Formats: sequence, C-alpha cells, structure tokens
Amino acid sequence: MRIRPGMLLAVICCNLLGGSVHAGSAEDAWFKLVGEKFSKRPEFAYVKNNPALPNVLIYGDSISIHYTERVREKLNGQANVYRLYCNGGDSSSFIAKMTTMHDAMREGNLDEPWGFHWDIIQFNVGLHDLKYLAGRKLDKQNGKQVSSIDGYKKNLGEIVAYLEQLVPDAKLIFATTTPVPPEEPGRVFGDSAKFNAAAREVLAGHPEITINDLYTFTKSHHSDWWIAPDNVHYNKTGSNAQGDEVARVILSVLAGKK
Repeated sequence: MRIRPGMLLAVICCNLLGGSVHAGSAEDAWFKLVGEKFSKRPEFAYVKNNPALPNVLIYGDSISIHYTERVREKLNGQANVYRLYCNGGDSSSFIAKMTTMHDAMREGNLDEPWGFHWDIIQFNVGLHDLKYLAGRKLDKQNGKQVSSIDGYKKNLGEIVAYLEQLVPDAKLIFATTTPVPPEEPGRVFGDSAKFNAAAREVLAGHPEITINDLYTFTKSHHSDWWIAPDNVHYNKTGSNAQGDEVARVILSVLAGKK
C-alpha cells in the first residue's frame, strides 16, 4: 500500500503522542537519580509507598547513609522511610538536591509519582561544611574550609525557610553533626561542636524544630564506634546505635504529631 505524506505525518504524530501518555516507571526514575554508584546499595533501594503509613525522609551525609537500613528496620510497619538519593554534602547544596529529587519524582507521567506529603523530615548538614580541601583532597594543613561558621549559619537559615515553605505541615528534626576524630586528615578535632553551636543559634528562632543530638549521643562512645582514629565513619555497632536513636526520636515526634 502506498503511504501518502499526510498519512505518514499522522502515524508519526500518533507514535509521539502515544509515547507521552504511557506512564514511566517511578522505580526507573529513582534509580536514574541514584546513579550506578549507589544503585546496588540497599540504603538506596526504591521504597514503594504504603499510603496507610506516615512518610519520613532522611536527608544527610554518609553517616546517615550507614544508619538508614537500621532506621527502616526499626520503623518497619510504622512509617515509609525514604532517604536522599545521594550523599547530602555541605549546606550550600541542600536546596538544589531536594529540588532535583522532588522534580524528578513528582513528574506527572510516572506510574507512581510522589504525590504524598512528608510527615517528618530529619535533616543534617555540617560534616562536609567543616572539612578542609586542597583541590578535591582532604587537607587540614593546606586546604580551605568548605564553609565558614557565618556561611554555614546563613545556609542553614535558608534551608529552614525552604523546608517550611516546601512542607509547612511536616515536623522537622535537625540531627547534630557527629564528632571528628583527632587524626582525621581533612577536619579539625572540635569543629563539630563549634558548628553544632552555630546551628543551635539558628534553630533557637525555630522552637518547632526538634534537635536530635547525635553528637552528644555518639561522643561518649566515639573511640569504640569509629572505624579508625583518622576516619569520621562508624562500625556496625555504632551505626546501628545511631539508627536506633534516630528511630526513637522519629517515633517520639510522630507520636506528638498525632
């Protein structure tokens, strides 16, 4: 059969329109966000929403990545526990990463778009703000600190304003920055306490935000929980203990919200 030009145009248009009306996979969209580096890690698994449960989001750095599974385990059947699709990094990247995630997962052509509201967001920034970099290498001798105290306070104030506009009905939890060991190559021992004090100054004007003091919780066990004296990360015992504490605080806030 001979296809006339008008028929060919109609077929092309139909195909284009047909592709736009079929829903894409929300799971595929999530793993596109996560990327190959994290796609195999259970902390970044796709979470299918149970509409009968409250929705919890964890925003944080690698410390939070390591306790995410424990929080999910403790809150199983009590909340949908999500986390940011990547390492939260320093405070200047918070709003951009949150916007990227919500824009990608709320697209109207997904089979399960994120149309629900957050009930609780626990967020943390600080560990990447206080580090010193020479180029991309950790170096507290020759490097430059990522954020000054004043810069950190400014960013944190903007983060709070952003969250209160984005999720006005959600309960917010700020997790303090965990301790830095003395021999860490890119961070100064004691700076966590300084940045946490700065965070408390900002949050003093927001009594509605719960403070989860993971710094104090971790400090007394630091030498038993850290991986090494030059590493800010924690062994399984430490990460599980932190996850238990995060789950406890989240349940407490959920109970208050009800």
